[in-house]
Amino acid sequence: MTQPAIQALPPVPTTSILAIGQFTSAPSVDQLKVHLPLEVPQTVRLYLDGKIAQWYTRQDRPGVVFLLNVTGVEEAHSLLEELPLGQAGLMTFEFIPLGPLKQLQVLLPNASFTSGS
Repeated sequence: MTQPAIQALPPVPTTSILAIGQFTSAPSVDQLKVHLPLEVPQTVRLYLDGKIAQWYTRQDRPGVVFLLNVTGVEEAHSLLEELPLGQAGLMTFEFIPLGPLKQLQVLLPNASFTSGS
């Protein structure tokens, strides 16, 4: 069985991390009152430090989505797990490394890659 041609393209660097956060269980109002006043300023600090490029709230369920200006999942995990909701075990994240669209390489003159067949 042959590999798809996309596998044969040269790798690209990880330039950002998409972090999708969700609560481990529905937090109580009391938990939110304790942790959110600490969470928000620390999250704003990550934004002002250039670590968070964009941030969103999920529309389909409670949670957040961050586009992080870091190049490794380990750094992303470390930054977000240090936030108060992470420290309290109330929020976890899925981390997705992102990079340039490598398929565009086929449009470059003199592109050198294997066909994958």
